[in-house]
Amino acid sequence: MKVQPEIIIAELFKKWSGKKPENVQPIAASGSPRKYFRLTSANKSLLGAYNPDFKENAAFLSFSKHFHSIGLPVPEILAEDTDKGIYLLSDLGDNTLFGLLTARESREQITENLYTQLAETVKMLPHFQLSGGHGLDYSLCYPRDTFDRQSMMWDLNYFKYYILKTSGMTFDEQLLEDDFRRFVNFLLQAEHEYFMYRDFQSRNVILKDGRPFFIDYQGGRKGALQYDLASFLYQVKAHLPEATKKSLINEYLNALEGLVSIDREVFMKYYYPFVYLRLFQVLGAYGFRGLFEKRPHFTDSLEPAMESMAKLLKTHPMQVELPELKSVLKKLTQSSKYLPVHKKRSGLTVTINSFAYKNGIPEDPGGNGGGFVFDCRALPNPGRLEEYKTFTGREKKVIDYLDSFREVDSFLHNVFEICDAAVENYIDREFEHLSINFGCTGGQHRSVYIANKMAVHLHKKYAIHINLQHREQEISETKLGQDE
Repeated sequence: MKVQPEIIIAELFKKWSGKKPENVQPIAASGSPRKYFRLTSANKSLLGAYNPDFKENAAFLSFSKHFHSIGLPVPEILAEDTDKGIYLLSDLGDNTLFGLLTARESREQITENLYTQLAETVKMLPHFQLSGGHGLDYSLCYPRDTFDRQSMMWDLNYFKYYILKTSGMTFDEQLLEDDFRRFVNFLLQAEHEYFMYRDFQSRNVILKDGRPFFIDYQGGRKGALQYDLASFLYQVKAHLPEATKKSLINEYLNALEGLVSIDREVFMKYYYPFVYLRLFQVLGAYGFRGLFEKRPHFTDSLEPAMESMAKLLKTHPMQVELPELKSVLKKLTQSSKYLPVHKKRSGLTVTINSFAYKNGIPEDPGGNGGGFVFDCRALPNPGRLEEYKTFTGREKKVIDYLDSFREVDSFLHNVFEICDAAVENYIDREFEHLSINFGCTGGQHRSVYIANKMAVHLHKKYAIHINLQHREQEISETKLGQDE
């Protein structure tokens, strides 16, 4: 029987508070099978989580209780039913540090407030790595209690199988494996008896009352200090300027020295190699989540991840002697199917429509009588739920609802793949128009949401003209290609 997380989480809420929640709102899906919901009742607002991976739950619940007990800024566990894989935790809000980073007008813009939040975040990291590690039950770490040789090889092979093997490029696999072993031998020389957060990034930092709070540390284990700082400063979509990274390294080291004596030269000797390791893991994850699980958010992240790797190779070349790995990285970042190939200006205009089937399919403005028509009616329908009826697919509430379904991700992936092939073909053949239409029952929720996603996807990827129209709402927007 299929588990309905929102129902069993609502039951746990009632057991904890004595009342049924007034509203159970799904929160956008992440890269894991975990599902999150915001539950509200009277003046209460908290989060409910469902995760079928019970071992991961055990780690998160234990770590959270330990961190909270020593005053580290993490959510409080309010209730749990471990047999059902659910728990309730305090609601810290939606204001993430990542949101602050992406709100910048340009990559180089680091305001005083943004820098303060970044600095406060990296200065808190040593407290997790040292104080947080004391008294922690490492036996609950999952899948391993130490970021050891096996863990590193898993990350490197993640990169090999989901990026290199799917890229179409050739390489000597035995020589690459030899380099992997040499690389891991070097990394293991760094001290690794500290708590390693594992996924320390701005998406997992929530800003509440002017302070950073931290989530998603269930993958933590013993490891080297350098890894978490590398993970944070080289988060692919954070796009931190080099000068800011250097300044934040100094902020971190100053805070670290307040807790333990360190040799800065030794720390930096291993820092950039761990940056490379983290980027290998990230690229592997994007390849797996995007290409195999068909989740567009991760596929779209491959380009900026490759860009980060290319910049790292220029600014901080690998110092360890790894000839085959260096050769592979050079080829990968110079000519890869994951890098955009259509940056040149094109005269192509793509018209994207959302519509209601009851009012007929939109006519092709190009006069060719062609184009794509995709039926969105098989997707989950927020219009059937009372709390979404007055909203549209352009509004956050509906976007979050549809973002939470894997079948929506799969639909987007397949549609993007089909349309990308047509767009690239039309650019090469110097065609002037392509029509892409998305229909649903009322032209209000699903078709609008999918049409917007398509417009954003094409806008980021190609230098073309995009006309976005929501026919049933009488809304017309013009989006220009990224090189305008």
